[in-house]
Amino acid sequence: MAAKGHYFNRKLHSLLGVIPLGVFLLQHLFVNHYILYGTESFNRAAQFMVNLPLRYFLEAFFIFIPLLYHGVYGLYIAYQAKHNVLNYGFFRNVMFLLQRVTGVILIIFIAWHVWETRVAAAFGAEVNAQMMIDILSSPFMVALYIIGVVSAAFHFANGMWSFCVTWGITVGPKAQRISTYVWMVVFVILAIGGSLIVFEFASLS
Repeated sequence: MAAKGHYFNRKLHSLLGVIPLGVFLLQHLFVNHYILYGTESFNRAAQFMVNLPLRYFLEAFFIFIPLLYHGVYGLYIAYQAKHNVLNYGFFRNVMFLLQRVTGVILIIFIAWHVWETRVAAAFGAEVNAQMMIDILSSPFMVALYIIGVVSAAFHFANGMWSFCVTWGITVGPKAQRISTYVWMVVFVILAIGGSLIVFEFASLS
C-alpha cells in the first residue's frame, strides 16, 4: 500500500508541475513581458489579471494549493533522493541534483515574492509596474530575482523532461536524448526572457 501511495504521489507531483504550475509560470512570464513595451502596457495586463472572474478561487485551487503540495512533496523527494549512477550517466545525475537544488531555491524565492506582492496587495498596495520597479530598485533584489527566474526556468524545463519520461511520452535513449535538447532550449529561452524582464523593471527605478 505504501508503495502504491508513493507511486500515486510521485505521479501527482509530476502532473502538478506541468498543470497547473507550469502553465502558470508561462502565463506569469507572458504578463510580465508587457513591461518591455512600457509601464502602461504592463499595468493594463496586470489589471486584466486582477479583474479575472473568480480570481481568488483560481488562485487558491489552481496556484497556491498545487504549489504547496508540489513544494512540500518535492522537499520530501529531495530528502529521499539518491543519485543513480547505474542507470543514468554523469550529466543526468547532475540534472537530477540541480532539479532538487532549484526546487529548494524556488520555495524560498516564491515565498518572498508572494510576501512582497500578493500579501502587500492584501494590505492595500496596488499591483502595478511601480510595485515591481520599487522592489527591483537595489542590486541585491535584482540578483535575487535573477536567481529565482533562472531557477524557475531550469526547474520547469528539466521537470518537463522528467514528466515526459514518467508519463511514458519519451521511451528509449534516443527519444530522451532529443527531449533533453528540446527542453534545454526551452530553459535558455525562458531564462533569458525572464532575466530581460527583471532588468527592464530595474532600469526604470
